[in-house]
Amino acid sequence: MKKYLSALCCLCLSACATTKYVPNEAYLLDAVKIETEQTPVRASELKPYVRQNPNGKWFGLFKTQLHIYSLSGRDSTRWYNRLLRKIGNPPVIYDDAQAERSRVEITHALQNMGYIGARVERTEARKDKKLKLTYHVRPGKAYTVSRISYHIPDSTIYRHVRATDAASMLHEDMAFDINVLDAERQRIADVLQQQGYYKFNKDFITYDADTVAGTYRVDLRVRLQPYRFSADSVGTHRAYSIREVSFVTDYDATQASFEQTLATNDSLHYNGYPIYYNERLSFRPKVLTDNLFIRPHALYSERDVQRTYNNLGRMSALRYTNIRFTETSDNNALDAYVILTPSKPHSVSFELEGTNSAGDLGAAAAVSYQHRNLFKGSERLLIRFRGAYEAISGLGNEYQYDNYVENSVEANLNFPNFLFPFLSSDFKRGIRASSEFSLLYNYQLRPEFSRLLTSASWGYRWQQGRNQHRVDLIDINYLFMPWISEQFRKDYLENENNYILEYNYKNRFIMHAGYSFNYNSIGGSLINNNISSDSYSIRAGIESAGNLLYGISSLLSLPKNSANEYSIFEIPFAQYIKVDFDFAANKVITPGNSFAYHVGLGLAVPYGNARVLPFEKQYFSGGANSVRGWAVRNLGPGSFPGDGNFLNHSGEIKFDASVELRSELFWKLQGAAFIDAGNIWTLRNNESQPGGQFRFNTFYKQIAVAYGLGLRLNMDFIVIRFDGGMKAINPVYKSGRDRYPLLHPRFSRDFAFHFAVGYPF
Repeated sequence: MKKYLSALCCLCLSACATTKYVPNEAYLLDAVKIETEQTPVRASELKPYVRQNPNGKWFGLFKTQLHIYSLSGRDSTRWYNRLLRKIGNPPVIYDDAQAERSRVEITHALQNMGYIGARVERTEARKDKKLKLTYHVRPGKAYTVSRISYHIPDSTIYRHVRATDAASMLHEDMAFDINVLDAERQRIADVLQQQGYYKFNKDFITYDADTVAGTYRVDLRVRLQPYRFSADSVGTHRAYSIREVSFVTDYDATQASFEQTLATNDSLHYNGYPIYYNERLSFRPKVLTDNLFIRPHALYSERDVQRTYNNLGRMSALRYTNIRFTETSDNNALDAYVILTPSKPHSVSFELEGTNSAGDLGAAAAVSYQHRNLFKGSERLLIRFRGAYEAISGLGNEYQYDNYVENSVEANLNFPNFLFPFLSSDFKRGIRASSEFSLLYNYQLRPEFSRLLTSASWGYRWQQGRNQHRVDLIDINYLFMPWISEQFRKDYLENENNYILEYNYKNRFIMHAGYSFNYNSIGGSLINNNISSDSYSIRAGIESAGNLLYGISSLLSLPKNSANEYSIFEIPFAQYIKVDFDFAANKVITPGNSFAYHVGLGLAVPYGNARVLPFEKQYFSGGANSVRGWAVRNLGPGSFPGDGNFLNHSGEIKFDASVELRSELFWKLQGAAFIDAGNIWTLRNNESQPGGQFRFNTFYKQIAVAYGLGLRLNMDFIVIRFDGGMKAINPVYKSGRDRYPLLHPRFSRDFAFHFAVGYPF
């Protein structure tokens, strides 16, 4: 106890010594505040223009890193002083020049928003070598646009610009916002770059603004500046067409210049496209032209250039892509060169991993071989061999084995185009989808049983802006149980009351199709929330299995087995529909601190040929990515307390919700404080899962709640996460001290520790 009191006293003393390293006649910048007089102008919009901010706070409350730095002694030769200074942050010393620069930039930002007469003043409050800085913002009245006119002498350009008036950002009575005016300049430049104006940019668009004193109204004129050929020569803007498009493959800038490559490489012509290559052409000519949107005799289009870049960028067999344009003797024509540098076609990787399944330790190893250009069309083949071993404890002497062995081989073949019969090449090029085929063989041997899983799938994946789509056209899984120990059969499977266990330990055939959608507001394929920017993501999916097989079986009046199930080759098949939805968001509060929250819902309904979902398709709760006060597969369904069998902690309905406060600590460490809520439920009242059925009048009482703290090591390419969660509301109990361990916690019962990779959502 004395140790804890000593530590608390040290922390309090350090809090009083934050000015220890502030020089005389200087001040610690303790706080910066922006106050605005008008509601349309928010302080959060002006914060980016502040050039000097105070020391950061953990979770927006404590300047911990400043305190740590202040604990260091002045003798820099001692290692512990150097360590404290490296972990902590030195005090931010108030800089009057930076404060004045911030005031000027805030003023300019307001003027750009249309508040031409804006005034910003700053005041300083000094006390005990600390300074609080406040910017008082008085925007005044915003100027608005009264009339818009165009001065574009070139009739062709004038016609292109006015043809897109519906997309224009300019309109009467709009705020005189310089940022919007600049965005409109870029929009006009984009329009003209699609119409052949290769050398056009937004600097050729300018504005004249006439104001009348006292009216706060602006007459706006859009002007086109002439093209300048030289310092003394100006003229009209030219629209360029494409004369010829050539491919230069196997280009290596370290070996030869572009001109030398053209002169020394072999060449061939395919459908009018010259293709230059070194010794042997690495790609099929049709693959190159199918990914090309730049066409001879067509007007230059920047959009076609970017689409070509995007298509070629999806080809894993290419390391670099560059498109070069050169003017021909005809001043209005361009020659295009698509310059390609291939990547190494073969690679081998080796992986080692440790496993921990409810305290049982093990290890796994995998070897992968990858070919990035299998059929000379950037087809990627991946073959992976994996083996795993795990020591299993707590089974007793009734079982012959006491370990778990798994061996698997997986093959994936990816085509960078949409493979489907009877579709035109133009359609396939437009959708930019990749086709994926996979095969899997997995064998597991446990003390209780052995399991064999084989699967084959065919699907498509593509991206449109910030939207990602995936279609599983067909996914076939065959689950075979070669052997089950008599002890396991006696203990679990011969109990007629547990149909879930019995169902999941029989041979099973699953054929399903599905669609999933993923939207991320930041774009790209971002999985983890970015702590430095606001973002949100939406994920949704639907999956259906067994309908085609059930329809064929019913149509042909095939016989059913003793369990009233249709079967294929005497193997019953699963039938269900499953729908999932997940929303996650990240909101920045202050630099280095953000709120992240998410809500997830899931519903899976077995029907027709099955009363139970396959185990792989059931929901579970608890664990590192769910309600973190419970171990994985240890919560629910409903108020079910568990019976020692993890299979019974499963259900067909799932609800998850989390709120997490994330904060940058020091170095690459981040901290988190979180509250989780959720549970799973069953659709039916199963005798083996008492209290697990979803009922509208009781489900809200069965939502479990947990809270806790987390530590994350962000290595940029990977995030290693440690979370400790405590139960706050335990739905197993209806009332009393045990239901609310938040008030009466017992560490051994209510705490769960989690180790994971990546953020929880």
